[in-house]
Amino acid sequence: MASQDELRPRRRPTVSVDVGGVLVGSAHPVVVQSMTNTDTADADATAIQVARLAHAGSQLVRITVNTDEAAAAVPEMMRKLRDNLGVDVPVIGDFHYNGHKLLVDYPETAALLAKYRINPGNVGAKRHDEHFATIVRVAVDNDKPVRIGVNWGSLDQAILTELMDENAALPEPRDSRDVMIEAMLQSALRSAELAEQTGMRHDRIIISAKVSGVRDLVDVYRILSARCDYPLHLGLTEAGMGDKGIIASTAGLAILLNEGIGDTIRVSLTPEPGAPREREVEVAQQVLQSMGLRSFLPQVSACPGCGRTTSTFFQEMAQQIQQYLKDRMPEWKASHPGAEELRVAVMGCVVNGPGESKHADIGISLPGTFEEPVAPVFIDGKLDRTLRGEGLVAEFIEILEDYVARRYPGVPALV
Repeated sequence: MASQDELRPRRRPTVSVDVGGVLVGSAHPVVVQSMTNTDTADADATAIQVARLAHAGSQLVRITVNTDEAAAAVPEMMRKLRDNLGVDVPVIGDFHYNGHKLLVDYPETAALLAKYRINPGNVGAKRHDEHFATIVRVAVDNDKPVRIGVNWGSLDQAILTELMDENAALPEPRDSRDVMIEAMLQSALRSAELAEQTGMRHDRIIISAKVSGVRDLVDVYRILSARCDYPLHLGLTEAGMGDKGIIASTAGLAILLNEGIGDTIRVSLTPEPGAPREREVEVAQQVLQSMGLRSFLPQVSACPGCGRTTSTFFQEMAQQIQQYLKDRMPEWKASHPGAEELRVAVMGCVVNGPGESKHADIGISLPGTFEEPVAPVFIDGKLDRTLRGEGLVAEFIEILEDYVARRYPGVPALV
């Protein structure tokens, strides 16, 4: 049997970076972030989407700042967000190609953004260091942190060419994939060094090195975490759509998070046309909760069903309970703090139903095919009562509400 030391995730000490009041790194909880897909020049649409992402649980929201019109619209968007919508989530500016110009030309935008994202591969080949340093100086002048975000698809070609030439001259050249990974790492770390030489404090830098493959992601971040103590932002750069995007993101993030690598994450899902952007926030939260790193929403355990559960009733009940918990959580978060850690079981037959229900905080075991038509309810591992007949869902929800009120009483109001 493995020892506790062998089972304990490897932890990498990091510095802590304050991003508009959200602390990233060190011993702070892993931060969930997302990004809008609106035209930032449309201040109304962007403010609404930022607010929706924040309400879904995104602690940091990034917006594209790519044109004069987008940069000019940021102050109006921020006023709508703060004054009209009442949302104070930190907003990050994503800059490519012309960030050095936009941040200088629009000082109010530079002052309002909580952080700047810089891609070293997209700041200009001819005047790379000059443009990069300009962005850093604006950040320093405004006391803003930066994320140095290297991407597989927009890698600094000068560094890649340098390393490829060096590799070709070796008696036994390395695999081109290894050279590509090394180029990403050097781009990120050389840029961080340049930022500090330009005046950026060490504790104002976050690094990411994003790729689109799971194995590449794991390898890049394992090496990166061993080479530096900057907080790291994790995520596949193009996770994809639907199940593919969710599964690929989960696979990569879970491995790294279990090793203590990663301080902030994004699940970069491609939404269906017209679909809400908030799905990527929900998936990121579920990854963290499934890993036992954070709690956002009560978790429902439900069996997959088999020949003993020919009725769909338990599936329908599990779905209703899960939706009920999601709907109630915004209110419970204020009135019953801690309810997000609740574990609920909705099981379909006698085989695992009672045992699984006992392991949950509160659970119900529904009768399977040909079983006696009764549904025992277990609370804190003990049989509490047995439900029969119609109205099982309503009765269980009433029991659930009473349990939450008793177990998570909240802070008494001052009279």
